[in-house]
Amino acid sequence: MGSTARIGAVLAVVALAGCGQSRLNPLTWFGPSSEERIDTARATAGFPVVEQVVSLEASPTPSGLIVSTVGLPTTQGFWEAELVRVPSPDPSVLVMDFRILPPVAPQPVGTQPSREVVAGRMLTRQDLAGIRTIVVQGRANRRSIGRN
Repeated sequence: MGSTARIGAVLAVVALAGCGQSRLNPLTWFGPSSEERIDTARATAGFPVVEQVVSLEASPTPSGLIVSTVGLPTTQGFWEAELVRVPSPDPSVLVMDFRILPPVAPQPVGTQPSREVVAGRMLTRQDLAGIRTIVVQGRANRRSIGRN
């Protein structure tokens, strides 16, 4: 390989490395989350949802994104948290309920850190095709992240 080809290859590698955390990389399009309060408490058909969604983040992986969120139930002892996709009228918005099972026996309220529950879900590139916004909703609020 000639010196011109080597220099070209090095410049290409440097240019592509610079795109790692830029807006040109489709996996870094999701910025910080925003919160929206829900005026009336949502009722879900037989599936309990967390009282409040505290945070929402999307971390890129080679095959897509890991969506992780922290929920705040009303008391300690809630368990089996999961993010479950629910229908959305807008095909560019992926909506998930933060579902969680209540404690089997009454539990104290406790401090906020002692009640926080983490849930996550892997989304593949196919899952993200056409998606502009990811929403995770609880009973009293929803958090969303969108492409920058």
